[in-house]
Amino acid sequence: MTTSSVELLTVPEVMARLKYGRSKVYDLIRTNRLRSITEGRCRRIPESAVAEYIRARLEEAA
Repeated sequence: MTTSSVELLTVPEVMARLKYGRSKVYDLIRTNRLRSITEGRCRRIPESAVAEYIRARLEEAA
């Protein structure tokens, strides 16, 4: 995978995709359940991290 193919999402974009509130998304980041990167004050979440989070939740529910 090259860096040009990685889509980075903002916290509001992740909130919209997961239908979660801002506090919930930051809680997932803080507890390392959702991977993210920070550059300066900008926090970005790889789209693959969102997919991994969803996959893990589905496995927990099974």
